[in-house]
Amino acid sequence: MSALPATVILTDIEGTTSSIAFVRDVLFPYARAALPGFVEARRHEPEIRRWLDAVALETGEHHHAEADARDEAAVQQLLAWIDEDRKHTALKAIQGQLWKEGYALGEYRAHVYPDAAEAMKRWKDAGHALYVYSSGSVPAQKLFFGHSDAGDLTGLFSGYFDTGIGGKREAASYRHIAADIGVAPSHIVFLSDVVEELDAAREAGLRTVLLDRRSDYPQARIAQSNGHARVEDFDAVEV
Repeated sequence: MSALPATVILTDIEGTTSSIAFVRDVLFPYARAALPGFVEARRHEPEIRRWLDAVALETGEHHHAEADARDEAAVQQLLAWIDEDRKHTALKAIQGQLWKEGYALGEYRAHVYPDAAEAMKRWKDAGHALYVYSSGSVPAQKLFFGHSDAGDLTGLFSGYFDTGIGGKREAASYRHIAADIGVAPSHIVFLSDVVEELDAAREAGLRTVLLDRRSDYPQARIAQSNGHARVEDFDAVEV
């Protein structure tokens, strides 16, 4: 693969730096199992209370006279959203608090592929700026890389972006990211396992690389790469 004249590296997390299975098989089940007890223990804390009240307002349960019943209904709604894989703001906020507690308790470490950790360290040492763009909230991204099985990697990154800046399949989001970083889109290379995200980034003028890991995608997606540079690990990405 020829060298990419990029000064900034923007990376996705799930399926790119890290296994899809970690979020699906570890983080989501942990949040689902722990959520009822977590809410019961911490529902009077302002940061949790505001999101429970937001769920009750959205579902119409705010009219219920009994606070316990309101909160129980909110918990059931949050569990339903987990099962639907719905990216609701209240759910993401409460999950973030749950995961923070789980990381602090040592219940799990975030998975990062060894090749990704080593490559990102090389790129950082070589003077490249690294940023993250993921559908998970920025606090959740920082927790993830702060408690990884490769150690605390937060020092590698100059910044983090989530869908607050826009959807990952929208070209405008990547233009906003480039403007926020302060570089031309053509000076950014975006790494992702999702072709539609790469399509949007390319439309915005970014350079793109498809991560097509065999552990996440057993069938090679050569024909589906849509013209994006395709690699099977970070060792094959040259910047």
